[in-house]
Amino acid sequence: MDFELNDEQRQMKMSVREFAESEIAPHVMEWDEAQHFPIELKPKLAALGLMGVLFPEEYGGAGLGYVEYATVIEELSRVDGSVGISVAAHTSLCSNHIYLFGTEEQKRKYLAPLAAGEHLGAWGLTEPGSGSDASSTRTTAVRKDGGWVINGSKNFITHAIAGDTCVAFASTDRTKLSKGITGFIFEKGMKGFSPSKKENKLGLRASETASVVFEDCFVSDQNRLGEEGQGFRNAMEVLDGGRISIAALAVGIAQGAFESAVRYSGERHQFGKAIREFQAIQFKLADMGTQIDAARLLMYRAASLKDQGKRTTKASSMAKLFASEMGVRVCEEAIQIHGGYGYTKDYPAEKYWRDSKLCTIGEGTSEIQRIIIAREILKSS
Repeated sequence: MDFELNDEQRQMKMSVREFAESEIAPHVMEWDEAQHFPIELKPKLAALGLMGVLFPEEYGGAGLGYVEYATVIEELSRVDGSVGISVAAHTSLCSNHIYLFGTEEQKRKYLAPLAAGEHLGAWGLTEPGSGSDASSTRTTAVRKDGGWVINGSKNFITHAIAGDTCVAFASTDRTKLSKGITGFIFEKGMKGFSPSKKENKLGLRASETASVVFEDCFVSDQNRLGEEGQGFRNAMEVLDGGRISIAALAVGIAQGAFESAVRYSGERHQFGKAIREFQAIQFKLADMGTQIDAARLLMYRAASLKDQGKRTTKASSMAKLFASEMGVRVCEEAIQIHGGYGYTKDYPAEKYWRDSKLCTIGEGTSEIQRIIIAREILKSS
């Protein structure tokens, strides 16, 4: 049992950190205030191989594993969670779904440009009336002329506007409920497929989130992703990996907030000394550091199991649940340590806190994670 990254992984970690601090950090607040999605970063991320970490080189990827991937998401999110979640949604949801369940032709046509960072990916499961209950999707797909006519909508979709390729789900047989849901691949500009309302969000404001609408959108059967009726089951498997991303996102955001609090506690003086010399602040920092390390270990355990080809449903949900709730707590404590300044935009603590909250909601709420974990525990009891 090894709790340390190897030399190559450490080198990659530092390379991503240097990139984030030089290319992202100077613009964080500007992008957040303007809700600017930094599409200009895409070629730079691609040049570092960060848009296809998980995929074999034959498809344009870096050929690495989930441990490296989680490290990438953590380091990007340590500086800006908006960039972290953008890379995560592109990689572990859209691209990974095609990698796991696509045909060879689909992988060559869609995965290769996604993994190389030439195209940007989106993934649509949530609807206005089906969030936690994703199996109750109302979007429909009806057979017609060697393909399918899709009608419906999806919301809270990362890259709904800028994305070139979108994986989304529709009911092909409502009588079968979750077993009647099928995945499809959509291309930007496809007739009847268009983005809609962009969300005005609390946090992660530089990450583009919007709705997509399907209005008599025809897709050929070549764009069906996976077996008919297996879309929901496949999506749940994809989310096992996606939840490792959210754990990494939360750990990175918390780490950034923690480092900010440590710095500030050395700069701020009260009663004649730096506030970190007071035991009250030291105890806060001790708890914050311990919680971050615990979450990171859960994240790496799930990632390591994934790299071994093992089922990670319970481990992924545990990592996601603990890390996301830890992230909110740590970021709130960072604000407390900053005092009144923590409530202003002059310091980064308030942004880290705003960004952290999404982690307890996206890719399955904390309540859903507890249901999954309990179900997995009881299965083996």
